[in-house]
Amino acid sequence: MARTAIVTGGTRGIGHAICIALKDKGCKVAATYAGNDEAAAKFKEETGIHVFKWDVGDYDACKSGVAEIEAELGPIDILVNNAGVTRDAMFHKMTPDQWSQVMRADLDSVFNMAHQVFPGMRERGFGRIINISSINGQKGQMGQANYSAAKAGMIGFTRALAQEGARKGVTVNAVAPGYIATDMVAAMDEKVLQSIVAQVPVGRLGKPEEIGHCVAFLADDQSGFITGAVLTANGGQYIAA
Repeated sequence: MARTAIVTGGTRGIGHAICIALKDKGCKVAATYAGNDEAAAKFKEETGIHVFKWDVGDYDACKSGVAEIEAELGPIDILVNNAGVTRDAMFHKMTPDQWSQVMRADLDSVFNMAHQVFPGMRERGFGRIINISSINGQKGQMGQANYSAAKAGMIGFTRALAQEGARKGVTVNAVAPGYIATDMVAAMDEKVLQSIVAQVPVGRLGKPEEIGHCVAFLADDQSGFITGAVLTANGGQYIAA
């Protein structure tokens, strides 16, 4: 049976790769995005994947958006919470707006989206919720108190909700990528990028497709005994116990 999946922030970067990986598994996939209409149109044309535009930090927008997707594609079996932003600053210079923007997009969105699909998953006895955290949510990162807190909060949310869904066939897991070769990372200063790669034991950046593969594995029907886990994919840069 084909599963129906939503990937937030799904039209670019890691989200794009996740959508492709799930589509290749035979899933019906919907990708959400917030603002880049040009990238979304190109993604839809190239992949044939449905795209939907709304702000995942807005609870009511998530409610109506998920209802629209379910009306078009059917009940949601797989939710991938991938959307997020960064607003980097040293903490003593960080503004309340920089803090709240990241919390809203990166952490509130996880509640907003999961709250729409979790009850239906429980009722049907199957569900996969996969939250894209970060290496910096595991180890922290200077200049990213907001982002690190949001991504660490995502891991706590994963572990708590996993316990609530387990007996109902709903697994909740997280993937914590390290530095991945996306457009955002490619735009970094070359010396900074070289210094990052020097810290990665495998000697390179990760590929978006490698994160897509992690998600596809956790989303599989045969992965039902894995829940509350954090799948670390960072090339050995940070070894999490």
